[in-house]
Amino acid sequence: METWLKRIRPNANGWSQNGFILIMMLILMFTILLPLGELLIKAVSNKEGDFIGFANFAKYFSTPTLVTSLWNSIKVSLITTLVAVPLAFWFAYALERSGIRGKWFFRSVALLPLFAPSMLHGLALIYLFGNQGLISTGFFGLLPEFRIQLYGQFGIVLSEILYTFPQAFLILSVAFASSDYRLYEAAETLGASKWRTFWTVTVPGTKFALISTVVVCFVLTFTDFGAPKVVGGQYNVLATDLFKQVIGQQNMQMGAAVGVLLLIPAVISFAIDRISQRKQSGWLSAKSLPYRIEANKTRDVLLFILCSVVSAVILSIILVAIYGSIVKVWPYNLQLSFSHYEGFFDGAGPFVNSLLISVGAAVIGSVVTFMFAYLIEKSNGHALLRNSAYLLSMLPLALPGLVLGLVYVFFFNNPNQPLHGLYGTIWIMIICNIVHYYSVSFLTVTSALKKLDSEFEAASETMNVPWYRTLVRVTLPMSLPCILEIFMYYFINSMVTVSAVIFLYAPDLKPAAVAIVNMEDSGDIAQAAAMSLLIILANLIMRSVVMLLSGKMRRRTEALLVKKDS
Repeated sequence: METWLKRIRPNANGWSQNGFILIMMLILMFTILLPLGELLIKAVSNKEGDFIGFANFAKYFSTPTLVTSLWNSIKVSLITTLVAVPLAFWFAYALERSGIRGKWFFRSVALLPLFAPSMLHGLALIYLFGNQGLISTGFFGLLPEFRIQLYGQFGIVLSEILYTFPQAFLILSVAFASSDYRLYEAAETLGASKWRTFWTVTVPGTKFALISTVVVCFVLTFTDFGAPKVVGGQYNVLATDLFKQVIGQQNMQMGAAVGVLLLIPAVISFAIDRISQRKQSGWLSAKSLPYRIEANKTRDVLLFILCSVVSAVILSIILVAIYGSIVKVWPYNLQLSFSHYEGFFDGAGPFVNSLLISVGAAVIGSVVTFMFAYLIEKSNGHALLRNSAYLLSMLPLALPGLVLGLVYVFFFNNPNQPLHGLYGTIWIMIICNIVHYYSVSFLTVTSALKKLDSEFEAASETMNVPWYRTLVRVTLPMSLPCILEIFMYYFINSMVTVSAVIFLYAPDLKPAAVAIVNMEDSGDIAQAAAMSLLIILANLIMRSVVMLLSGKMRRRTEALLVKKDS
């Protein structure tokens, strides 16, 4: 036993780091693993808590309307993916591989939907295509025969395309930016045509990014609650079924069964994405050449038109929402007024609640994520502990927000649980947001830490310097730009999310995104649009501040490195 203990870690630094990793694993178990287990127990139990096996699932699949919701979710997700991925592909291709003008403008517009709650797209579509919409009424009666049925599959698909497009664009943009021009030179030397080079070099070079993009678009659409809630009408999907079972019918067991069904595609998609990334081979090396854009007027004109149309659609959604929020009564009284914005900053209203939740999630989440990533990536902790902690850190990637919120209800609302006191407080929503967006932040920090030379930790261990001193004096200052980025990521997503907190808020702690859903339910579309625009404004301000600070820190770090080399 003594020999085994020495083999694990004989020095004081290792022992202390092992202890912190164990604490980290306990935190992850109480916030991810155990709540997820509670969901599975509920799904195979009756209201009295007795084990009934797959009876809830059998009842679900024997109910035609519920089965229809499952097929509706699959259908909407497939259509959205088939439209959003090609659009994002060519949009990213235009910005990275063509010579069009105004790339900074197109890129900024493409990312705008990231700062808005998914309900905003549905609200704007109501202003355009709703019963009293600008276009559905034939441009205020000029073309009365031009009408579109918004509510249902059409409206959900339109909203989801707007919601998933920027996510797909970001992934593909990175893939296009990372390329080796020598492959294109070789293809040209061999006499390959432009189209043949595109299919044999460009597409294979983005193959794994395309797989990730398809997975992301499908899962985001399949698990989204905001768009189906706003423009779904009577067209039910799994996400709205889950909400109705839990909130409308108080049928927790059937809600748990629907939650498991909602979880399965996300887990399968996550597994496919992980497997494809493992098979991915590096296209770049030290001898790689950056891609050189060749002149091609026809290509640039066509891609400029595409980018202009896509940007016009995104901007029109935002502008229509702005206009709808500042008119008195749409479409009967179009006088401009800011009355719909009144009261949003009074006391502890929904918008202020969201700011508090988002700041709390950003501050605590950034600290916790950085510490956990450091312990796994840079510590001398035992390999088994570190690998187990890494596996737990990946679990939230496969958890849809709606399912995560539901499992927190089951777990934290149980009086027998030691953390029951958190239920109904602002802390439960902060924890839920941290866990929901933890994996992406964790991977971001891990990637940044991999770039730091391990000689810092080795030198500290040789000189018997405590690991936490090296962390504070060396690793932390060099990682500040990355920490600011995950701070911004936590803040923005905590502001816009609705699915993760729709089951968790107390009446006096309602977040802004949930308030938007309630306003839309009661017919206050203008107020809902106003609240959505305030969220966008808060996120844009946060992004501007973080980017400014991050830029200064990067320049300071580069200056120190240059000074050290000289």
